[in-house]
This record gives sequence, structure tokens and C-alpha cells, in this order.
Amino acid sequence: MAATNRAFEGEFQGERAIWLQAGPYEAAVLPEIGANLIAYRDTSKGYRFLREPAADEMEAFKANPGVHGIPVLFPPNRYDAGKFPWEGTTYQFPVNETARGNHLHGFAHTTPWRVERFDADEAESRVTLSLTVKEGHPVYTYLPFEFTLRLHYSLSAEEGLLQRVTVRNNGAKRLPCLLAFHTAINAPFAPGSEGSDVSFKLTIGKRWELSGDRMLPTGRFQPLTAGEEKMRDGGQSPFFEAMDNHYTSQTQNGRNYMELTDSRAGVKLIYDVGVGYKMWMIWNNFAQGGFFCPEPQVNLVNAPNVDLPAEEIGLIGLEKDEIWEETSRLYAIELA
Repeated sequence: MAATNRAFEGEFQGERAIWLQAGPYEAAVLPEIGANLIAYRDTSKGYRFLREPAADEMEAFKANPGVHGIPVLFPPNRYDAGKFPWEGTTYQFPVNETARGNHLHGFAHTTPWRVERFDADEAESRVTLSLTVKEGHPVYTYLPFEFTLRLHYSLSAEEGLLQRVTVRNNGAKRLPCLLAFHTAINAPFAPGSEGSDVSFKLTIGKRWELSGDRMLPTGRFQPLTAGEEKMRDGGQSPFFEAMDNHYTSQTQNGRNYMELTDSRAGVKLIYDVGVGYKMWMIWNNFAQGGFFCPEPQVNLVNAPNVDLPAEEIGLIGLEKDEIWEETSRLYAIELA
């Protein structure tokens, strides 16, 4: 097995990439484009689990690297008029969702990261990347804190893709720790399958009410529809309606996850995201088909501007030298 596990520097559509290989699996991460894990494949079966940009889509992807692969959002999602109040100071982010007057998705997914190491052994292949922000870094202009984000990916023939993320406060000021992943899942991911062959499940709890014009939480909940209950219980189409929805997470059997089942191919893709993610966003590109984004998120959208208890809305802060950490795993199992 040692010969089949590799980690090496190469290219993805002309961009520098670190490739991991393990058994039938391969994955690629793009250090210069937000440490986006842009590809995860089963080469023996032709599965492509993540939405990848084609060669003629790369310029558009680089301009907006949010709907392919696994983009890192820090801080995630929308902030009213770009305002980010934190412990007595209001920081101003650029308003980049101009139609709604919000800041959207933070800074980590468009910023170059550093490759710390990559290697492989008989068990797995792996890569570690980091983004360290301090005075003089472009992100510090908007988020003037000293911190390090670190991503570790490992790929195993037996257990698929493991992601470990850490946030470390390197500075004296208490650091806002708001994080999400805008994971773009192909649906279907198997060659020969169609949208009608796939169904999914998402461990949601309550649905947050969002204002219709700005897509910002009102602080209230809405009852789940019958379609959303089916999504929670399993067997729902990822495209049963247009979704840009926000939910609390609610573990099932102790786990917080999305599963996508392809009944034709007889395989289930599981995205187990860990219980540190207290919220889910889900976006399906207006139900056009092909892909959807189940997004594990630490915090409520616009959390610093919402007058609710910090623990309830995931408004986490780290003291100097403290670390927040969580893991996720993306793997496929054959159905009996």
C-alpha cells in the first residue's frame, strides 16, 4: 500500500496544487487560492465528490472562489453593511454584496496560504497549510487581530478525507472565532447518474428566519416545512426547492452530518462535520441541479449584530494563545 500513497506538488488547471493520493482516492488543495480543497475523487469509480472548475472557468473561479471545492470562510456569511462590532469596537468590512448592502464571506478564501508540510506513509497522505495574520498583512486592515488559521488534510484508502481546522489567537486582544466551510458537493457525483437518482439528509434543528431583502437573521425561528422535515429525516432531493436557508444543527445519534445517497450507483457520501459547528447554511444555486452547498458553520449569520446570548448564536472569542479546533470527514460507503 505504501506505493499507492503519495503527496506531491503539481498543478490543477494551471494553478499550483498539492496533491494527495491514497488507494483509489486523490485530492488537491490550492495554497494560493484560500487553501481551497478543490478536488476529491475516487479514481477507480470515476466519482468526483466536489464541484471543480473546468479550465475555461478558472478565471471566474479565481475572481469568486466560493462555490467550488471546500472554501474556508473566516468570518463567514453576511454582515449588515459590513459592520462587525466586537467588544466595544466596530470594525468595517467592505460591502461586497452590493445588492443587499452586506459584507459576504470574509477574507480567508481569497487569501494565499502557506504550505507547511506534505508527506505520505503506508497509512495515509497529508498536507498542512496555514494563514497567519498580523500587522502588515492585508487581512489585518479589516480584522486587526493576530491569529493563525491552520488546515490539515489527510487522505486514507480506508477512511477517506479528514479535515482538521484550528484557530489560534496569537495576540493580546480577544479574537472573534467565526468560521464556516462553503462546501460544494456534486449531486450526482457518480458518472451515469442523474439528479433524480440522489437524495440527501442534513442534521438540522430549527430554521432561522431571514429578512427577505437582506438575508439577515431576525432573531426568530420559523417552523420547518414538510419538505424540510423530509430533509432532516432523509430521502429528500437536494433540489426540491430553491434554498438559501439557515438552521441550527441538531445531532442525530451523536453526529452532525450530511449524507447524499445515489440509489442507482448504490453508494452514500457522508460529510460528518463535528458537533462544534452549531449552525448549517444550505444553498443550492436556485435549485438548478448539479451541485449544492451544505455549509457547516460555527456561528449565526451576522452574529455580532444580533442581540441574543453569545453561546446561543456561536459568538466565540479566544483569549491569547487559546485554540479552537474541529474535525470533519468526507467519505463514501457502499450500500448493501
